[in-house]
Amino acid sequence: QVQLVESGGGLVQAGDSLRLSCAASGFTFSSYAMRWYRQAPGKARELVAAISGTGDSTNYADSVKGRFTISRDNAKNTVYLQMKSLKPEDTARYYCNANRLLLDYWGQGTQVTVSS
Repeated sequence: QVQLVESGGGLVQAGDSLRLSCAASGFTFSSYAMRWYRQAPGKARELVAAISGTGDSTNYADSVKGRFTISRDNAKNTVYLQMKSLKPEDTARYYCNANRLLLDYWGQGTQVTVSS
């Protein structure tokens, strides 16, 4: 059974920080690139950050560059998203995604709400 379980979301004020975690199981974690997506009501799901299987390469949406950091711990089968200087426009449900070739696995998401 493939499982991706996000945690760490919550309600914070603008300027605050939050760290999301995604615990993975049921597949060879290090063989998969990991991604964080987010989706706000009425908007399309967008890619926020990505990290390669080894962790040697990362990619970020322009809107979060310099504020968010994606990382992974392959020994713990966990990927993280450290979010700093949060803005109201960061409010969304955040989803963990595992990708390898044509395969995609998704978590249930965790809600992040940033008040102004």
